[in-house]
Amino acid sequence: MADTGNAVGKVDAAGRHELDGADEEKKQYIVVRIGGERYGMDISLVDNIVRMQKITRVPKAPYHYRGVINLRGEVVPVMSIRRKMGLEDDEFTHATRIIIAKMEEQGLVGMIVDSVNEVIALGESEIDRSVNDSKKSDHMFINGIGKNGDELISIFEINAIVDSIDTF
Repeated sequence: MADTGNAVGKVDAAGRHELDGADEEKKQYIVVRIGGERYGMDISLVDNIVRMQKITRVPKAPYHYRGVINLRGEVVPVMSIRRKMGLEDDEFTHATRIIIAKMEEQGLVGMIVDSVNEVIALGESEIDRSVNDSKKSDHMFINGIGKNGDELISIFEINAIVDSIDTF
């Protein structure tokens, strides 16, 4: 009799264990609000979350760039995800935050969100990736729809948002 180890689930044709949904590895996402929608950002890319602060404008910067901030002595470009996605312009409130993402090639990049709500953990089985099949441009920043209980959360493809921006 073959040893099946302690893994729960099925064994595929190659003899590898496939984990059931309850045992699958989950990834953490920071849930943010932009407009009336909730979006998830991979927490592994988030370096910091800061309150809205004075943004210094940069002449001739692309429209979606709001400018730069000074974060502990480092100049960090800040972009508007709303502008990047073609939504109405940002409305700054007491809940507005700047998500500081640490990108491999660009370094630190700030992204303005209306609010930060919570951190959730989703397994791959809880994310519908069929949105990737669409060739529409409005889906290029979304790499899936996460199911968190009864709520649906669009999962941002942060690399696509940041890779597609022009640097100053």
